[in-house]
Amino acid sequence: MPAYPSGLISLVSLTFLSASAVIRILLYILTPKAAALTLTLMLKTAVVGLVFDLATLSYALLPLSIYLICVPRSFADNRWHNWLVRLFFTLFVAVLLFDGCAEYFFFDEFGTRFNFIAIDYLVYTREVIGNIRESYPLVPIFSAIAATALVLVWLLRNRIDRAAGITFGSRHRRTGFLLLILPLAVLVLVNVSQTAISSNNFANELAGNGIYNLVAAFRNNELSFSQFYRTAPEDKVLSRLHTLTAERNNRYIAPDTVRLTRHITAEGPEKHLNLIVVVEESLSSEYLGSFGNKQNLTPNLDRLAAKSLIFTNLYATGTRTVRGLEALTLSIPPLPGTSIVKRPQNGGFRSWGEILNAKGYDSKYIYAGYGYFDNMNAFFSGNGYKIVDRTDFAKEDVTFANIWGVCDEDLFRKTIREASASYAAGRPFFSMVMTTSNHRPFTYPEGRIDIPSKTGRSGGVKYADYAIGRFIAEASREPWFKDTIVVIVADHCAGSAGKTDIPVKNYEIPMLVHAPHHIKPGKIGRLMSQIDVAPTVLGLMNMNYDTDFMGRDVLKDTGTQLRAFISTYQKLGYLTDDRLLVLGPQKYAAQYLADRSTGILKSQPLDQLLLDDMLAYYQGGNYIYQHRLNRIR
Repeated sequence: MPAYPSGLISLVSLTFLSASAVIRILLYILTPKAAALTLTLMLKTAVVGLVFDLATLSYALLPLSIYLICVPRSFADNRWHNWLVRLFFTLFVAVLLFDGCAEYFFFDEFGTRFNFIAIDYLVYTREVIGNIRESYPLVPIFSAIAATALVLVWLLRNRIDRAAGITFGSRHRRTGFLLLILPLAVLVLVNVSQTAISSNNFANELAGNGIYNLVAAFRNNELSFSQFYRTAPEDKVLSRLHTLTAERNNRYIAPDTVRLTRHITAEGPEKHLNLIVVVEESLSSEYLGSFGNKQNLTPNLDRLAAKSLIFTNLYATGTRTVRGLEALTLSIPPLPGTSIVKRPQNGGFRSWGEILNAKGYDSKYIYAGYGYFDNMNAFFSGNGYKIVDRTDFAKEDVTFANIWGVCDEDLFRKTIREASASYAAGRPFFSMVMTTSNHRPFTYPEGRIDIPSKTGRSGGVKYADYAIGRFIAEASREPWFKDTIVVIVADHCAGSAGKTDIPVKNYEIPMLVHAPHHIKPGKIGRLMSQIDVAPTVLGLMNMNYDTDFMGRDVLKDTGTQLRAFISTYQKLGYLTDDRLLVLGPQKYAAQYLADRSTGILKSQPLDQLLLDDMLAYYQGGNYIYQHRLNRIR
């Protein structure tokens, strides 16, 4: 074999594998001590990580493969050949350095290597690049990357030139074609699920390769439930689902068993109260003083909690805003892959907005940013809501904005104006309001709180609390407020990383229902999920309505075991008072004894009855969704 192809291949391979090893070591250092990575587990992640680094390398060698196949021998003798190879190697090193920086910051933010969130970052470049620019010192970072790449290539210039100066032999094209075979073999033999080497989620993340994970997330944005997950006979699943979704005072009216359409009969006269649902960005329960926090980050919410009906046992369905919006709007468990909000043909559901539209309400989705982000405009407009987003804010309405949108104060002032417009027209209103200030880069107007802008999550939480307090104070002066229910609920927690399959503690979120003239303050400790919010609030309003919701009114004593749904984009969780069942790709299933007060999980044998209930919701929900798509098509 000629020295040129193998020499350059060796150099590229050694550089790539060295960079991958350094990145893995950096992420080891960044992993929290609570991850409890033993020496044995670290060695295992290193071995499996090397396999995935080699798999990724097979794809990284494709440009070199094409070079070997296409470049004629005569060009190798040209003086520009050395410079071209140097340029290629400089860009290659710069990309690896950029990947290292990106993976470091991504892991620091999300506790994982690249996944479906990174795919979203590639799609919505305006918001994401703006967020990165406002959060990190990009000029020094990119300058350091460029300088390091140039220095490394300069130090290796003799080695690079020797490889570049060797004349092509007769076999260089054969070597190029052989390199094409490697990624094909990897495509067949390697799967991202093979990084699941233990029950420790941090170890599983470290065993992967960020670039490989990124491509895998792009390919698996939607996962076939029947292909990747455990299943049961469909008739059994649907029958059980009908039983689990049954409530007191409701009757099924669907013409077939594939749908869950039923009529909910209220237990008193309907209350056509106005409704404002504030979906607060990243508001974990752990930040509220009423949930035990001692940092005084939420004085306004804590005062409001004492005058509200507060739900203390609520879990987010996922780790991203679109998961929260999906659950709150459609009342369905999370399907594997990307949220319905971001899927095509996501309109026409019997949503919370559609139900209240039938009662004469003005239903609006009010968002601080541009609603094209995450496909929110298409989703909400297709499900009965009028869109009010950044484009609807006049210049004089904006006192402060960052890349994600206007500050919470400006958003709430707009919410009050929209409510007053509906009130003046003599119509009750339903506003779902999505905030953005409690999000990196954590910038907000100066002088509002005692934590300077852009100093971290604590400031974001305290400013969000300040804005809510001001909103309640200003709204309470409006004539419509006495007949208005204000619901404050989080879209998801501030962080979802943990060493377990699904870290239960990282899904706990608060919900306050404030209507001092209509709803008695108190605490509700019944286990619930975001999919239960809409039916529970509609129950407080004594609404009679037709529904396809899979959630339930938790204030009704149904006698059925309470449960919550929590998920990543691949793993699905089913939580009861003391157990957690987790399903994943490759027919993965695990059950744990769950101490929800500490988040500690202990492995248990699978309970078939619990698995049947879980499949009823997840497999049944997926089946109903797919059946609906087939009808549309």
